[in-house]
Amino acid sequence: AVFFSQTDLQGYLIGEGCASPLDVFWDRSGVMFVVEKVVSCISSIQTSMFNISYDFASVSRQLISFYTMSQNPNMNLTLVLLPPLWVRCDRSDLKQTIWLGAEPLSTGNKIIGINLYTVTCKVSKKKYSADLEELKEMHRMRHHSSNLTVKGFARYEFLDATPLDSLALEDTLISLERNIYVDFAWNTVTKLLQTPSLTSAATLVRTPPPGCCCSTRVKLLQNQGHLMTGLTDWPKPVGGKPAVELVQKLLEGNFISPQSTAAALPGSMKTLFSRRGDLDFVELLWCKMWGKVTSYAELVECFSQVMKAIQHGALQTWVHQGSSSLLSKLIKQSYYGSVDTVPLRGVTPVQMLLEIGVDKMKRDYATYFFLGPPPSLSKDYFMSTSVDLQEQIHRVQKLHHMLEIVDNCVELLKLEHESLIFLTQSCINYYKENPLNEKHVFQLPVRATLVKEFYQNAHPQVWRVEISSGRGQGKVTTAWQLSTTPPAEHLCSSGADILDTEACGSKEEMSFVTLLECSQVPFA
Repeated sequence: AVFFSQTDLQGYLIGEGCASPLDVFWDRSGVMFVVEKVVSCISSIQTSMFNISYDFASVSRQLISFYTMSQNPNMNLTLVLLPPLWVRCDRSDLKQTIWLGAEPLSTGNKIIGINLYTVTCKVSKKKYSADLEELKEMHRMRHHSSNLTVKGFARYEFLDATPLDSLALEDTLISLERNIYVDFAWNTVTKLLQTPSLTSAATLVRTPPPGCCCSTRVKLLQNQGHLMTGLTDWPKPVGGKPAVELVQKLLEGNFISPQSTAAALPGSMKTLFSRRGDLDFVELLWCKMWGKVTSYAELVECFSQVMKAIQHGALQTWVHQGSSSLLSKLIKQSYYGSVDTVPLRGVTPVQMLLEIGVDKMKRDYATYFFLGPPPSLSKDYFMSTSVDLQEQIHRVQKLHHMLEIVDNCVELLKLEHESLIFLTQSCINYYKENPLNEKHVFQLPVRATLVKEFYQNAHPQVWRVEISSGRGQGKVTTAWQLSTTPPAEHLCSSGADILDTEACGSKEEMSFVTLLECSQVPFA
């Protein structure tokens, strides 16, 4: 939330647990203040007209000084322990500073000192002059400490893109882009840009890019509002037999045997759901109709054929016990010779199609995630029919997101499904308690040996070394990082010519060398 805004400055209060712009350098997760410069068209024009140099670096240091004085118990002020303060900087000083920070140190309610941070960033053509021993010596000189702890961190990104023109209508689980990376952490660092050893702690992280899913099933879910109101864009005929003819053949007894139901599954779903051999009539009907019905009139005609067969006792079939769709209920009624009359007008046919699709998708996903006879509370949650259709659709969306995460990890990194049990359970537990969030980052601890062929001959997107000394609140850190992307989001739109191609070459060739330094000031 914005806690103040002036002509040149504005400040934000970032709550505990919220995404922090300093996650890369600062591992705290509590509340913090962030102050930044406001760039307006008017002030830019005025500065240009009168040739005024606005030294924001000096302003940033003044803010840190005022904040430090406000936390100093020797200033004879009424002290209030404030959250840490971080000021975004624009690299306009000689050190090319991007952040200045201040963090009070306290024992109980007593403030005993403050940590002051400086984060600088230089851009180069993948060249750097730093040396690990020089960094360690710099830390020793600054903090007068000989007992150092040196830790390494590296991130390798595995990005696989699928061209849009290669996607067929039935490719229900192929993503436009799969974005997976592995973080490595280790304690014995011998040189800069050292390749992580096979004993490093590795964490597989999956972050879906926006708009990554090109799924016909997701399109069904995204268009749920249109389907619920009967307003939808019907697909254009693409050849093949019309839906009415396919439904007629299904009613005439041309059922697909349980042993070959994979043939009824669209696209890449065959691979993931090939074990399903229990498609009932309603699920087979959905496979015949979805993507084939090209008009509302054709939809009504398909359901009219099915309704006539049910009412005349010509359809002798079974449906799953847990099916909750209207069509499943009518088929169950036919077992006893009494079937309700359902007028096929208005939104009813569209809603019937939506219901049987949701029923089938729930069972598809549940079979994959909850394979085995023992019931579970998680399975009951995702398969529940006691909630309304809107909520059922929402839970299917969660299942689809979970399946894409697992499928991407298996396909891109060739990991066995058994290796992803922890990730799968993490997804299930998260989505039982939280709404759909495609930006949520799911993590999976893995052995480095499982991904060695992907990273040992590759260049990391981020490589960082952290040199620290001291314990508890007395701990101080120096961090050096080389990355292929800007370490702070405000650098991408900075007016400081950070992407100056004349100085740095093309954007693809640039590297960002970032240095975090810490100074600890005690309040005697």
